[in-house]
Amino acid sequence: WVLSFSAAMVPFCAFCYGHSRGVTTRVVERVVKSPVGVYGLLALPFLTLGMEKSIYDTVQSWQGLDPNVVPKDRGGFPSGGSSLPSFSLIPVRKIAKRLTQAIEQKESEK
Repeated sequence: WVLSFSAAMVPFCAFCYGHSRGVTTRVVERVVKSPVGVYGLLALPFLTLGMEKSIYDTVQSWQGLDPNVVPKDRGGFPSGGSSLPSFSLIPVRKIAKRLTQAIEQKESEK
């Protein structure tokens, strides 16, 4: 849970810090003054959702969970994100099975 918490809080804290320094206003002003104009603001929600999915998929892959697989015991990423392409920045680690096997062996020895 520490990895998931950190992956969610670090970008959020960076956004809050940047917002307190006026970065949000500068980004909006720069987008409006760009060649695409006010219509460029329509792209911001899609960009931020893509960044959020990239963080989520990367953390899942780091933990050894494939973000494209829906587990049988739960529904998966909200709004069917597991059916979307993965935005993970790293490949899925192959440790999850070994870790769960080690835990199961320790429990069976007790």
